[in-house]
Amino acid sequence: MTRTLHLNAFLMNTGHHEASWRLPESDPYAHVDLAHYAGLARVAERGTFDSLFLADGPQLWNTVAQRPAGALEPLTLLTALATVTEHIGLIATASTSYHSPYNLARTFASLDIVSGGRAGWNIVTTAGAEAARNFGLDAEPPHAERYARAAEFVDVARKLWDSWEDDTIVADKAAGVWGDDAKIHPARHRGTYFGVAGALNVPRTPQGHPLLVQAGSSEDGKAFAARYAEAVFTAQQTLAGAQAFYADLKARTRRAGRDPGRVKVLPGIVPVLGSTQAGARAAERVLEEHIVPEHGRARLEGLLRLEPGTLHLDRELPADLPPESAIEGAKSRYTLVVELARSERLTVRQLIGRLGGGRGHLTFAGTPEQVADTIGTWFAEGAADGFNIMPAVLPSGLEAFVEHVVPLLRARGLLRTEYGPRRTLRERYGLPRPANQYVTPGGPSALATV
Repeated sequence: MTRTLHLNAFLMNTGHHEASWRLPESDPYAHVDLAHYAGLARVAERGTFDSLFLADGPQLWNTVAQRPAGALEPLTLLTALATVTEHIGLIATASTSYHSPYNLARTFASLDIVSGGRAGWNIVTTAGAEAARNFGLDAEPPHAERYARAAEFVDVARKLWDSWEDDTIVADKAAGVWGDDAKIHPARHRGTYFGVAGALNVPRTPQGHPLLVQAGSSEDGKAFAARYAEAVFTAQQTLAGAQAFYADLKARTRRAGRDPGRVKVLPGIVPVLGSTQAGARAAERVLEEHIVPEHGRARLEGLLRLEPGTLHLDRELPADLPPESAIEGAKSRYTLVVELARSERLTVRQLIGRLGGGRGHLTFAGTPEQVADTIGTWFAEGAADGFNIMPAVLPSGLEAFVEHVVPLLRARGLLRTEYGPRRTLRERYGLPRPANQYVTPGGPSALATV
């Protein structure tokens, strides 16, 4: 079977580059403008992307001086976008550390129904003391504990999504029977972190349950992905590094008893396009020149768990940084940034410039042909099943990608030219609809036979 390249549009206010809002074309208020996001969704759908994705966290990111801060709640925004799109998948980030399974399962089920089966959940455990303090905690829970809670959370959510059988609703007006109570399955869950007694108050959805997405690349994150994820967003700087991650994750998935082909790996790429390579690099330099170094230094000190004022802009990172094992949050991103700085002997100023566009994701300045070549090479050589497209500037970066790169990918037979009959997000990713865990294949429900 021919593999299909999967594309996800990662949308972030005025673009992923931290200085994008300062360009003359950018709207500093775009982060709270529904029309802005609706326009982006339509552009991505014109490019036959599989899905679009919104990041989120229960805290105020950055300082308000640095870039547009705050964001609309993603499930609310995606519900609105479901009404102005027809095909594209809608993936929202939601934390297992600061939600309850019942409410979140209901919200995602509602989005899946409203959108006709296009919902996806990016499962995060949420690092950082800032978020913890917003929920009455003095510090973030330990890394391993957050992942243990996440595993139980997903198990409970699956019970809830399966708590209605597909044919529960009878709608027999003559008999006065709306539904079959024998086909309702209360969760009856009592675990380490959660107790949930009843069934969900939303019927089983078009997809059975949303596409499950995960983005952590630490050891705990990869173990979690192997057990649960159906799509994985990852940050990789090199082809070799991406190949190693891809092979490792597929092997872990196989050892977990799952089909590795049903886990799609999508590295992030920040394309900066130009009609020539020199033009693309000039556009990249313009963005870098708009970075405020002090903002970048403060953000880097936060990631590296250093006291403010520790880093010097024109020196390399200190030699005595703590190992990843000592970091409780964002372990994999910490390691990626430190290894990038060490391997290329970057000064802090240079490192800030490299991170300004994608926060550790691959930033690629080049012509449409060069970007298409890179995507095609990684796809063909065991490094990716698709890509998380992260335009440096929005909307122009996404428009340029759809106008100039998408036709090249289509001409090479890598990308669909139209959506076709497949309608749900799972179908777009080539994944089956999950069976209901309470139903015996080919027979009555497990509850009915007790």
